[in-house]
Amino acid sequence: MKQYIFRTNAKCSGCTARIDAALSPLLSAGSWSFDLSSPDRTLTVTDAPVSARQIEEAVRSAGYRAELLSEK
Repeated sequence: MKQYIFRTNAKCSGCTARIDAALSPLLSAGSWSFDLSSPDRTLTVTDAPVSARQIEEAVRSAGYRAELLSEK
């Protein structure tokens, strides 16, 4: 399983709620978190059973951007 860190354009809890709804079908609950205080407004996904591209597409489907910054 991989850990991904994405830069997003999420700005508030409403934004993250919409992204959460898009990620829920792909990832188990609690496997992602947001840091909106970061300049990159990061989304960190741990133990990801899917690819970074699938996560980016899910975030886009919610109306937001996600750019992969780091993969471990």
